[in-house]
Amino acid sequence: MATNAAANLAQDKMGEAHVIVANEDKQNVSDTTDMLACVWKGKEKLEMKRVPKPEITHDEDVILKVTGSTVCGSDLHLYHGEIMQLKEGEILGHECIGIVEKVGSKVTKVKPGDRVVAAFNIACGQCDYCKNKLFTGCENTNNSSVMEKLYGQKIAGVLGYSHFVGGFSGCQAEYVRVLYGDVNLVKIPKNMPDEKALYLSDIVPTSYHAVVSADVQEGDVVGVWGLGPIGLCAVQWLRNVFKAKRIIVVDNVGPRLELAKKRWGAEVVHFDEDKDVAAKINELVPGGLDRSIDCAGFRYAKNLLHKVERAVGLETDTSEVINEMIRSTKKFGTISIIADYAAYANHVLVGGIMEKGLRLIGCGQAPIQRYWDECLDYIEKDQFDPTIILTHRFPLEQTVEAYHLFDKKDAAVMKIFLQTKFSGPVMPGTPMLTNVGDA
Repeated sequence: MATNAAANLAQDKMGEAHVIVANEDKQNVSDTTDMLACVWKGKEKLEMKRVPKPEITHDEDVILKVTGSTVCGSDLHLYHGEIMQLKEGEILGHECIGIVEKVGSKVTKVKPGDRVVAAFNIACGQCDYCKNKLFTGCENTNNSSVMEKLYGQKIAGVLGYSHFVGGFSGCQAEYVRVLYGDVNLVKIPKNMPDEKALYLSDIVPTSYHAVVSADVQEGDVVGVWGLGPIGLCAVQWLRNVFKAKRIIVVDNVGPRLELAKKRWGAEVVHFDEDKDVAAKINELVPGGLDRSIDCAGFRYAKNLLHKVERAVGLETDTSEVINEMIRSTKKFGTISIIADYAAYANHVLVGGIMEKGLRLIGCGQAPIQRYWDECLDYIEKDQFDPTIILTHRFPLEQTVEAYHLFDKKDAAVMKIFLQTKFSGPVMPGTPMLTNVGDA
């Protein structure tokens, strides 16, 4: 495991990951010492605030001028107050691209002026998990005793995602501090626009990890539940790179189903129309799917029983999608879960897992740093295009309104680019800057 020195340094760094309290009197703070950021003020309450600008506090830190960030589906869990140890005043956001402004004295792989993408997860690079490229298993960047008690062990810290994963300030802001810069930043080729590179921070390698974890082989028949950004990226990987024979997608948002059908030849199951999803899939694929991938998440209960149990606190997560996958997957097939699950789910069809010999794989938070080189290569070769799901570009100042729009699950909104004062020109063919109210 990590040396004592590395562990102590990580603990010191976490001490710096305190909640930043918004400065109400911005007139008394100069532009060089404060910045604009999106902060959590309570359940379904966010605010744009002037807050202190981050500074180098340890010799492996990097300060970025953020040129683009986004709102992720998993950010909605924070917005709704569903993640433990979330504290008022925390800066949100875990996906960004930026320009290096300052580096600590021990940072060697990036320098001021470099364009880089930051990993959503924070890895020390020295513990056994990091050395085995399982960066989200890092032992040294999350001090949450709550997670340790609940799960038995802790995972790595995460930018902008509550004290349950370390309490680090996020990147829906003009600047962000990235710990262990040599481990958690990747330089972007000069010819790659920000719009293509930004999502290397999470959804592009995360979706790739989900397909890898499902052990998809060329010629497989694969089901994908949930066509948010992760699900749609997974479908693109399945078609363009992993060469799945058939792809079955499950959702209830018509335009997303249509995109998967037209762009990547997926067969669609609309769960509002086909109430028994597993029966429909077994009709389409007699014998069942080779692999199933859950990209939906714990929030989306359909059955009244699960809605009631979640409402009164009898369960945190619904098991409906998991049960649909158990019934839809062939004997000795594989199920991978990349969707966010938090704690407990009732009524899991555990007998089906055992009796059918299913491999149920928790993908974990994706160790995205291990996939950066591969994903960059596929993007440069035009075998994967992240901008297909980029639908809107809004100013950072309207991040709160962007959350509200994203939460509505408007069919037209898939992925957002949040532009800052440091952003460059818009990539041709991608959405132009608009106001959220005009979306």
